[in-house]
Amino acid sequence: MEITGRLTADATVRSVKGDKEVVSFSIAINDSYRPKGSTEKKKLTTYINCSYWLNSAAAKVLRKGAIVEVSGRIGMNVYNNMDGQAVGSLTFHVNSVKVTAYAKREEEAELPATHYVPQATGGNQQVDDLPF
Repeated sequence: MEITGRLTADATVRSVKGDKEVVSFSIAINDSYRPKGSTEKKKLTTYINCSYWLNSAAAKVLRKGAIVEVSGRIGMNVYNNMDGQAVGSLTFHVNSVKVTAYAKREEEAELPATHYVPQATGGNQQVDDLPF
């Protein structure tokens, strides 16, 4: 199964059973549909929790806002909560991750809107985008 979505937060790495590491992340999938007999579109967002066991170094590039294409299988976690009720959740067990669009780095987002114009003397002069 293949899923494409946007990361909702930076990926995290957890140690499991001492020697294994798992990369955990969540992706959001946006969809829209038009109900029968209606002219208004309904928007639907589905959040999917993912686990990637093959390479913990992947967490370095899995940053909030990146668009990823993942393939793998769906797994189910079932447990009893504190009230004794059976509770379940779905997890997507990822076999491969492909980043189709990287998230902007924070340093780029915070840089001022300036650029440098070379002069004939060989020096650089900083110019603001503002005309005054």
